[in-house]
Amino acid sequence: MKIKSQKDLVSGIALIAVGAAFAIGATNYSFGTAIRPGPGYFPFGLGIILAILGLFVLFEAYTRDRKNGDPIGAIPWRPLICVVGAIVFFGFFLPKLGFLISFPIMIIITSAGGREFTWKDAVLNAFILTAMSYAIFIYGLQLTIPVWPT
Repeated sequence: MKIKSQKDLVSGIALIAVGAAFAIGATNYSFGTAIRPGPGYFPFGLGIILAILGLFVLFEAYTRDRKNGDPIGAIPWRPLICVVGAIVFFGFFLPKLGFLISFPIMIIITSAGGREFTWKDAVLNAFILTAMSYAIFIYGLQLTIPVWPT
């Protein structure tokens, strides 16, 4: 069989791997029942659905014609590093700096990964997203997230 889309092949394999990892990881938790699902019920179902979607994408890699084999391009390192770095920053500094400092910094770091990055837009986005996230998660859902530095 000839691969007709390299992107679909790699994407399908990645979706299957992530879905299988979630489904396998969820088996460490109790499933409960359909009426009273346990902590493993939802991630197991999502993992299975993700793996099935990966199979469909993988099937497309072999059956659907793409222009020039739809080759995989260069890895976009800047966005990758900015997004992953921002998430790591937020996870590490949230307990130390609090939500109202670490969250807007995370948004600005993430914004720096884009081609059309401007400080004005990044700060405006950080302000709006921080206010909305505060209203939803801390005020509305009353999650116990440290708001200010300890």
